[in-house]
Amino acid sequence: MAKELTDFKNLCVHTITTKPWPIEKAAQEFSAAGIGGITVWRDALAGRDIRKTGNMLRDLNLEVVSLCRGGFFPALTASQREAAIADNLKAIDEAEALGAPMVVLVCGAAPGQSLTESRQQIQDGIMACLEHAAAARVKLTIEPLHPMYAGDRSAINTLAQANDMAEAINSPHVGVAVDVYHLWWDPDLENQIKRCAAHNNLAAFHICDWKTPTLDMLNDRGLMGEGCINLKQIRGWVEETGFNGFNEVEVFSNIYWHQDQQQFLKKITSAYLQHT
Repeated sequence: MAKELTDFKNLCVHTITTKPWPIEKAAQEFSAAGIGGITVWRDALAGRDIRKTGNMLRDLNLEVVSLCRGGFFPALTASQREAAIADNLKAIDEAEALGAPMVVLVCGAAPGQSLTESRQQIQDGIMACLEHAAAARVKLTIEPLHPMYAGDRSAINTLAQANDMAEAINSPHVGVAVDVYHLWWDPDLENQIKRCAAHNNLAAFHICDWKTPTLDMLNDRGLMGEGCINLKQIRGWVEETGFNGFNEVEVFSNIYWHQDQQQFLKKITSAYLQHT
């Protein structure tokens, strides 16, 4: 059973969720609302001194939970795969400068080759970055994506596949992110969450909701309580493992991005307490 949520100290909001706001505005508003954490998307750092931005977030009493995103390792040519690894090494450097303890990986897939080959290239790519991640004390966090993205965004589509890869790599600098939007449908989800935690790989927990009907497979996520995901049940499974990290609100929504962001933030905090 999930614990009752009474405050926002374990609430983290991704900068992509309030995309119209620059990171400075988002940070001020999150802090004023009493939100405890922020996950920073790399586009929010464009043109900024990353180290100073990290200090600004901490001065506002926001814990920098993670940097999004790295990944997209698979490709049809060696030069493309090498470029992907170089970009992930850069993401690790950005996370270190920001003071983020992990980089979330949208692992990628390459149309024109099998998912099995893409998965091997993902594992090879992570291994190629591992020494750099260890030196920076940054964890590389594998996020399985819903199978509807298997064609071009991720060949890791179940928590079991993410667990398999994390266990094969077997490093304290590799973890797994559980995102309810991608995994809520899986009949083996509870067992795989337990397995993930038992191997010390459960690193992040992302929340939102699955709307029915969904108007856009990428940018029509719902706020907690707007869809069909049993959030309290899944959060309960996560907490029963001993996980005490943040509940990270990650919402891509053309609808909400066109609304007043201050009103949207009030909806986020209300939905967090009522439906998460």
